[in-house]
Amino acid sequence: MSGEPITRAVADEIDPRPVLQRTTLHRGRVIDLVREDADLGEAGVVTREYVDHPGAVAIVALDDQDRVLLLRQYRHPVRSYLWEVPAGLLDVAGEPAVDAAARELAEEADVAAQRWAVLADYATTPGSSNEAVRIFLARGLTDVPEADRHLRTAEEADMEVRRVPLDEAVALVLDGSLHNPSAVVGILAAAASRAGGWASLRDVDAPWPYRRTA
Repeated sequence: MSGEPITRAVADEIDPRPVLQRTTLHRGRVIDLVREDADLGEAGVVTREYVDHPGAVAIVALDDQDRVLLLRQYRHPVRSYLWEVPAGLLDVAGEPAVDAAARELAEEADVAAQRWAVLADYATTPGSSNEAVRIFLARGLTDVPEADRHLRTAEEADMEVRRVPLDEAVALVLDGSLHNPSAVVGILAAAASRAGGWASLRDVDAPWPYRRTA
């Protein structure tokens, strides 16, 4: 009807503003710290510093008993052992995200999966980083043969692995026991998707415009 307000669709929209100047303040082993002057048009020019990140994948591995695989790993910046879902960086140029996810699941948890789907995508800290994470749902789990297992080192050397019923994992998120963002997002997304008969799952090569390509 005429006169009714036009409602914009509730969906994130990539619409980059012109970058007038970019400076790399620090070049790190994995991430860089950059400063950019962005032209926001009528709002003027703003200067923003943020972490330039290659992106990552995470995996909600769900077994036939509806248990989600969690790993206990030390995270130095927060001085804590966190229970997390398997995850890893997208640091191999051109590697399909699902291949990176399968590699990380095998390396971190000694597990392979027969069925893969996209569960959720999110930006970890969009006010201070361009890190994008794709969370996969992995099912049809099998153990990696012992002779083919990855030798874990550093923080991964003593990781503890648990399989927690999905409903129990949801309760752990909601009572504040779990804080890793991919675990929080992935567990809640898995529970919501299961409740809808998994109709929300996407193909492993579903569009992912927020993945950094350069």
